[in-house]
Amino acid sequence: MNAPQSAQHLMPAIAQRDVPSSLIDTLKAHFGDRCSTAMAVREQHGRDESAYTTVPPPAAVVFAESTDDVAFTVRHAAEHAVPIIPFGVGSSLEGHLLAVQGGISIDLGRMNQVLSINPEDLTVTVQPGVTRKQLNEEIKSTGLFFPIDPGADASIGGMAATRASGTNAVRYGTMRENVLGLEVVTAHGEVIRTGTRARKSSAGYDLTRLMVGSEGTLGVITEVTLKLFPLPEAVSAATCSFPSIEAAVLTTIQIIQMGIPIARVELIDQHAVRMVNAYSKIHLPVQPMLLMEFHGSPASVKEQAETVQEIAAELGGQAFEWATTPEDRTRLWTARHNAYFAAIQSRPGCRAISTDTCVPISRLADCLLDSIAEVEASGIPYFLVGHVGDGNFHFGYLIDPNSAQERATAETLNNQLVARALALDGTCTGEHGIGLHKMDFLISETGSGTVSMMRTIKQALDPKNIMNPGKIFLD
Repeated sequence: MNAPQSAQHLMPAIAQRDVPSSLIDTLKAHFGDRCSTAMAVREQHGRDESAYTTVPPPAAVVFAESTDDVAFTVRHAAEHAVPIIPFGVGSSLEGHLLAVQGGISIDLGRMNQVLSINPEDLTVTVQPGVTRKQLNEEIKSTGLFFPIDPGADASIGGMAATRASGTNAVRYGTMRENVLGLEVVTAHGEVIRTGTRARKSSAGYDLTRLMVGSEGTLGVITEVTLKLFPLPEAVSAATCSFPSIEAAVLTTIQIIQMGIPIARVELIDQHAVRMVNAYSKIHLPVQPMLLMEFHGSPASVKEQAETVQEIAAELGGQAFEWATTPEDRTRLWTARHNAYFAAIQSRPGCRAISTDTCVPISRLADCLLDSIAEVEASGIPYFLVGHVGDGNFHFGYLIDPNSAQERATAETLNNQLVARALALDGTCTGEHGIGLHKMDFLISETGSGTVSMMRTIKQALDPKNIMNPGKIFLD
């Protein structure tokens, strides 16, 4: 397997497309100050949370406020074969929103309305700029919630585009299972709808699932219909420290294999705990730790927690601490969600190269322990967090972005980790998507024939290759 290239290496091989001044003039005439060519605005929309720092910004940014705004922009860009790059909140980790071929960034943040709530059917329809926290705040009076929680307060459109999951996936699934229907602006500027509010359908090709996870390469998502879930009657969170990563992972494996319906089970290693303590001003024991949450009736939550506590104790788990009030649970999960930013702050000026492998739960210990040994031997600062209940985990390699040697070491570690995961019937990406960083890995995982089929779909739906080009595979 070839080591993935950094964006610095990709850019010379990818020509910037010309964006005619006539197109910019058309967009400015139509949108007024909602079309910006100011360098500060363009630069803001030309970077994300990935390690890539040298990609030129888009030529202009359009701040869309409606589906018609998106369709107008796409139609006029298509006339000139100019790339379109959808932008949510900029929290992606794989370079999804970088304008590697230039073009127009469409900021969907102002399309942030909850369009309809249907409590009787447990569904909601939202615009793509609605964030997950905003959504749950607006529906809380219904007694329902949307469980997909990737950590960052990401936009629903971005979460659908990358097939996000996060901390609750072990019980509630991912965006793939929880998106019922979409409104999409195609590469021709046509507005189409996929799916309905019905819980199932056999009507033709499953275009909803095709668009979910397509990373903006097949169209721009402008509406999303989602499943909702009743708020659990009782919720309890707990932390448990372990003498080793292996003990924590084996505890997780037993929890899942016994069929305990745990809602969340997150692993953070001792490095992540130390960083989180410093960043969030808390005092967790500096040991490998599981963060868990239990949903259900008071009796079922109590039974789940007691069973998990017994399993953990048999494997050396100790310092079992409960967080039962909403305030304590929020404080605990906020600290976990801030692990990435805590790590970045622990080494000022660094960038994090984040891994995203996922393996069958029975192979989790094998994959993790060998990978830890490799990174420890490398000397690269790192942290480890994981949604280990479904076999997904993330190393964050903290590198000096100006050090070619550190970048090369981190990429080698990532390459070795992915090779190990694939050998164990796992995947190179459990939730972040392919973007720029994992294109070589996609071929290794799926094979050239499968990637060729993906290209055929892309070419059929986007013959001018304007929808977020240069992502998932090189064009």
